Amino acid sequence: MKEVRFTILDNDPIAANTWKMKLSGDTSAICCSGEFVQIALEGKFLRRPISVHDVDWETFSIVYKVVGEGTAAMARMLPGDKLDILTGLGTGFSIDSCQSKALLLGGGVGAAPLYQLAKELCAQQKEITVVLGFNKADEVMLVEDFEGLGAKVYVATMDGSVGTKGFVTDVLRLKNIGYDFFYACGPMPMLKAVCESVKGRGEVSLEERMGCGAGFCYCCSIQTKNGPRRVCKDGPVFKKEDIVW
Repeated sequence: MKEVRFTILDNDPIAANTWKMKLSGDTSAICCSGEFVQIALEGKFLRRPISVHDVDWETFSIVYKVVGEGTAAMARMLPGDKLDILTGLGTGFSIDSCQSKALLLGGGVGAAPLYQLAKELCAQQKEITVVLGFNKADEVMLVEDFEGLGAKVYVATMDGSVGTKGFVTDVLRLKNIGYDFFYACGPMPMLKAVCESVKGRGEVSLEERMGCGAGFCYCCSIQTKNGPRRVCKDGPVFKKEDIVW
Protein backbone atom coordinates (compact mmCIF):
# COMPACT_ATOMS: atom_id res chain seq x y z
CA MET A 1 0.00 0.00 0.00
CA LYS A 2 1.29 3.44 -0.92
CA GLU A 3 -0.21 6.88 -0.33
CA VAL A 4 0.27 9.18 -3.31
CA ARG A 5 -0.96 12.63 -4.26
CA PHE A 6 -2.17 12.45 -7.86
CA THR A 7 -3.03 15.19 -10.34
CA ILE A 8 -6.18 14.88 -12.45
CA LEU A 9 -5.44 14.98 -16.18
CA ASP A 10 -8.95 14.31 -17.53
CA ASN A 11 -12.39 13.76 -15.99
CA ASP A 12 -15.11 13.19 -18.57
CA PRO A 13 -18.53 11.49 -18.82
CA ILE A 14 -18.51 8.29 -20.92
CA ALA A 15 -22.05 7.00 -20.30
CA ALA A 16 -25.15 7.88 -18.26
CA ASN A 17 -23.98 8.99 -14.79
CA THR A 18 -20.61 7.38 -15.49
CA TRP A 19 -17.26 9.14 -15.68
CA LYS A 20 -13.68 8.28 -16.55
CA MET A 21 -10.89 10.01 -14.66
CA LYS A 22 -7.22 9.88 -15.66
CA LEU A 23 -4.57 10.86 -13.10
CA SER A 24 -0.80 11.30 -13.14
CA GLY A 25 1.60 10.38 -10.35
CA ASP A 26 3.51 7.48 -8.85
CA THR A 27 1.77 4.28 -9.97
CA SER A 28 4.55 1.92 -8.84
CA ALA A 29 2.42 0.24 -6.16
CA ILE A 30 -0.24 -0.85 -8.70
CA CYS A 31 0.99 -4.30 -9.66
CA CYS A 32 -1.76 -6.05 -11.61
CA SER A 33 -5.32 -5.91 -12.90
CA GLY A 34 -8.09 -6.31 -10.36
CA GLU A 35 -6.52 -4.10 -7.69
CA PHE A 36 -8.30 -1.03 -6.39
CA VAL A 37 -7.49 2.36 -4.89
CA GLN A 38 -8.95 4.32 -1.96
CA ILE A 39 -9.66 7.99 -2.70
CA ALA A 40 -9.81 10.63 0.03
CA LEU A 41 -12.46 13.31 -0.51
CA GLU A 42 -12.77 16.59 1.33
CA GLY A 43 -15.40 16.47 4.06
CA LYS A 44 -15.81 12.68 3.86
CA PHE A 45 -14.57 10.46 6.69
CA LEU A 46 -14.19 7.27 4.63
CA ARG A 47 -12.20 6.97 1.44
CA ARG A 48 -13.97 5.76 -1.72
CA PRO A 49 -12.79 2.37 -3.08
CA ILE A 50 -12.67 2.25 -6.89
CA SER A 51 -11.13 -0.37 -9.19
CA VAL A 52 -8.19 0.47 -11.42
CA HIS A 53 -9.35 0.67 -15.03
CA ASP A 54 -6.03 1.23 -16.79
CA VAL A 55 -2.46 1.89 -15.69
CA ASP A 56 1.00 2.63 -17.06
CA TRP A 57 4.25 3.90 -15.60
CA GLU A 58 3.06 7.48 -15.04
CA THR A 59 -0.76 7.47 -15.12
CA PHE A 60 -3.77 5.42 -14.16
CA SER A 61 -7.49 5.68 -14.87
CA ILE A 62 -10.68 4.88 -13.00
CA VAL A 63 -14.28 4.58 -14.19
CA TYR A 64 -16.91 5.49 -11.62
CA LYS A 65 -20.66 5.92 -11.43
CA VAL A 66 -22.20 8.90 -9.65
CA VAL A 67 -24.30 7.31 -6.89
CA GLY A 68 -23.85 9.65 -3.91
CA GLU A 69 -22.29 12.84 -2.60
CA GLY A 70 -18.72 11.54 -2.84
CA THR A 71 -18.83 10.47 -6.47
CA ALA A 72 -20.88 13.57 -7.33
CA ALA A 73 -18.03 15.67 -5.93
CA MET A 74 -15.55 13.68 -8.03
CA ALA A 75 -17.58 14.38 -11.18
CA ARG A 76 -17.18 18.14 -10.55
CA MET A 77 -13.39 17.97 -10.34
CA LEU A 78 -11.26 19.53 -13.06
CA PRO A 79 -7.87 18.85 -14.67
CA GLY A 80 -5.16 20.10 -12.33
CA ASP A 81 -7.06 19.22 -9.15
CA LYS A 82 -5.24 16.97 -6.68
CA LEU A 83 -6.41 13.79 -4.95
CA ASP A 84 -4.86 11.87 -2.06
CA ILE A 85 -5.06 8.19 -3.01
CA LEU A 86 -3.99 4.89 -1.44
CA THR A 87 -2.71 2.56 -4.18
CA GLY A 88 -1.66 -1.07 -4.39
CA LEU A 89 -4.73 -2.42 -2.58
CA GLY A 90 -6.30 -5.84 -2.96
CA THR A 91 -5.50 -9.12 -4.66
CA GLY A 92 -5.89 -9.04 -8.42
CA PHE A 93 -6.68 -11.46 -11.23
CA SER A 94 -4.42 -14.41 -12.03
CA ILE A 95 -3.82 -14.15 -15.77
CA ASP A 96 -1.78 -17.37 -15.81
CA SER A 97 -4.92 -19.35 -14.93
CA CYS A 98 -6.05 -18.88 -18.53
CA GLN A 99 -4.32 -21.19 -20.98
CA SER A 100 -5.30 -19.66 -24.31
CA LYS A 101 -8.94 -18.45 -24.44
CA ALA A 102 -10.32 -16.03 -21.84
CA LEU A 103 -13.93 -15.02 -21.27
CA LEU A 104 -14.46 -11.64 -19.58
CA LEU A 105 -17.88 -10.87 -18.11
CA GLY A 106 -18.65 -7.32 -16.95
CA GLY A 107 -21.80 -5.81 -15.50
CA GLY A 108 -22.16 -2.01 -15.49
CA VAL A 109 -19.07 -0.28 -14.10
CA GLY A 110 -17.81 -3.79 -13.33
CA ALA A 111 -16.58 -3.72 -16.92
CA ALA A 112 -13.95 -1.14 -15.98
CA PRO A 113 -11.26 -3.31 -14.27
CA LEU A 114 -11.57 -5.92 -17.01
CA TYR A 115 -9.88 -3.55 -19.46
CA GLN A 116 -6.48 -3.69 -17.74
CA LEU A 117 -6.95 -7.46 -17.44
CA ALA A 118 -7.62 -7.67 -21.18
CA LYS A 119 -4.41 -5.75 -21.88
CA GLU A 120 -2.41 -8.17 -19.74
CA LEU A 121 -4.00 -11.18 -21.43
CA CYS A 122 -3.30 -9.68 -24.86
CA ALA A 123 0.35 -9.27 -23.90
CA GLN A 124 0.42 -13.05 -23.43
CA GLN A 125 -1.22 -13.48 -26.86
CA LYS A 126 -4.38 -15.04 -25.44
CA GLU A 127 -7.70 -14.92 -27.28
CA ILE A 128 -10.30 -12.76 -25.53
CA THR A 129 -14.08 -12.66 -25.67
CA VAL A 130 -15.86 -9.94 -23.68
CA VAL A 131 -19.53 -9.95 -22.68
CA LEU A 132 -20.83 -6.71 -21.17
CA GLY A 133 -24.20 -6.22 -19.48
CA PHE A 134 -26.08 -2.95 -18.92
CA ASN A 135 -29.62 -1.83 -18.13
CA LYS A 136 -30.14 0.27 -21.27
CA ALA A 137 -28.42 1.84 -24.28
CA ASP A 138 -27.22 5.06 -22.63
CA GLU A 139 -25.26 3.05 -20.05
CA VAL A 140 -23.24 1.08 -22.62
CA MET A 141 -19.52 1.88 -22.46
CA LEU A 142 -16.01 0.63 -23.24
CA VAL A 143 -17.09 -1.52 -26.19
CA GLU A 144 -14.71 0.21 -28.62
CA ASP A 145 -11.91 0.09 -26.04
CA PHE A 146 -12.10 -3.69 -25.81
CA GLU A 147 -12.48 -4.04 -29.57
CA GLY A 148 -9.36 -1.90 -29.95
CA LEU A 149 -7.45 -4.65 -28.16
CA GLY A 150 -8.69 -7.20 -30.67
CA ALA A 151 -11.37 -8.73 -28.42
CA LYS A 152 -14.68 -10.06 -29.66
CA VAL A 153 -17.35 -8.08 -27.77
CA TYR A 154 -20.99 -8.95 -27.07
CA VAL A 155 -23.44 -6.62 -25.31
CA ALA A 156 -26.59 -7.42 -23.35
CA THR A 157 -29.12 -4.86 -22.14
CA MET A 158 -32.06 -5.46 -19.85
CA ASP A 159 -34.47 -3.58 -22.13
CA GLY A 160 -33.05 -5.00 -25.36
CA SER A 161 -32.06 -1.56 -26.70
CA VAL A 162 -28.56 -2.81 -27.58
CA GLY A 163 -27.44 -6.34 -28.35
CA THR A 164 -29.05 -9.31 -26.62
CA LYS A 165 -32.05 -8.64 -24.40
CA GLY A 166 -31.36 -9.86 -20.88
CA PHE A 167 -28.25 -10.67 -18.88
CA VAL A 168 -24.67 -11.63 -19.72
CA THR A 169 -25.69 -15.22 -18.95
CA ASP A 170 -28.29 -14.99 -21.73
CA VAL A 171 -25.53 -14.14 -24.20
CA LEU A 172 -23.63 -17.24 -23.12
CA ARG A 173 -26.76 -19.35 -23.53
CA LEU A 174 -27.35 -18.07 -27.06
CA LYS A 175 -23.79 -17.82 -28.37
CA ASN A 176 -21.24 -20.57 -28.80
CA ILE A 177 -18.29 -18.97 -27.02
CA GLY A 178 -15.17 -21.05 -26.44
CA TYR A 179 -13.01 -20.39 -23.37
CA ASP A 180 -10.88 -22.23 -20.83
CA PHE A 181 -11.14 -19.68 -18.01
CA PHE A 182 -13.52 -16.83 -17.19
CA TYR A 183 -13.15 -13.59 -15.25
CA ALA A 184 -16.15 -11.58 -14.01
CA CYS A 185 -16.84 -8.30 -12.25
CA GLY A 186 -20.15 -6.63 -11.52
CA PRO A 187 -23.05 -6.45 -9.06
CA MET A 188 -23.40 -9.29 -6.56
CA PRO A 189 -26.62 -10.74 -8.12
CA MET A 190 -24.87 -10.97 -11.49
CA LEU A 191 -21.80 -12.65 -10.02
CA LYS A 192 -23.94 -15.15 -8.14
CA ALA A 193 -25.77 -16.04 -11.36
CA VAL A 194 -22.47 -16.35 -13.22
CA CYS A 195 -20.93 -18.66 -10.62
CA GLU A 196 -24.04 -20.84 -10.55
CA SER A 197 -24.52 -21.14 -14.31
CA VAL A 198 -21.23 -20.60 -16.14
CA LYS A 199 -19.30 -23.81 -16.63
CA GLY A 200 -15.60 -24.22 -16.00
CA ARG A 201 -13.02 -22.50 -13.88
CA GLY A 202 -13.08 -18.80 -13.18
CA GLU A 203 -12.51 -15.82 -10.91
CA VAL A 204 -14.86 -13.07 -9.80
CA SER A 205 -14.10 -9.59 -8.48
CA LEU A 206 -16.60 -8.70 -5.77
CA GLU A 207 -18.20 -5.32 -5.19
CA GLU A 208 -18.61 -4.70 -1.46
CA ARG A 209 -18.89 -1.75 0.91
CA MET A 210 -15.57 -1.05 2.63
CA GLY A 211 -14.35 0.88 5.62
CA CYS A 212 -10.56 0.93 5.90
CA GLY A 213 -9.80 -0.84 2.62
CA ALA A 214 -6.74 -2.49 4.16
CA GLY A 215 -8.19 -5.39 6.16
CA PHE A 216 -8.30 -3.86 9.64
CA CYS A 217 -12.02 -3.26 10.20
CA TYR A 218 -13.47 -6.51 8.76
CA CYS A 219 -16.66 -4.72 7.61
CA CYS A 220 -16.35 -6.17 4.09
CA SER A 221 -16.06 -9.82 5.17
CA ILE A 222 -17.76 -12.55 3.15
CA GLN A 223 -18.17 -16.26 3.77
CA THR A 224 -16.00 -18.67 1.77
CA LYS A 225 -15.37 -22.40 1.93
CA ASN A 226 -12.18 -21.51 3.80
CA GLY A 227 -14.03 -19.40 6.37
CA PRO A 228 -14.60 -15.63 6.53
CA ARG A 229 -12.47 -13.56 4.16
CA ARG A 230 -12.06 -9.81 3.72
CA VAL A 231 -12.93 -8.49 0.26
CA CYS A 232 -10.45 -5.60 0.57
CA LYS A 233 -7.46 -7.65 1.72
CA ASP A 234 -8.04 -11.26 0.63
CA GLY A 235 -9.88 -10.14 -2.53
CA PRO A 236 -11.56 -8.45 -4.22
CA VAL A 237 -10.79 -11.33 -6.62
CA PHE A 238 -11.81 -14.82 -5.50
CA LYS A 239 -11.95 -18.17 -7.22
CA LYS A 240 -15.43 -19.16 -8.35
CA GLU A 241 -15.45 -22.36 -6.30
CA ASP A 242 -14.37 -20.69 -3.03
CA ILE A 243 -17.35 -18.37 -2.53
CA VAL A 244 -20.35 -19.40 -0.43
CA TRP A 245 -23.40 -17.61 -1.82
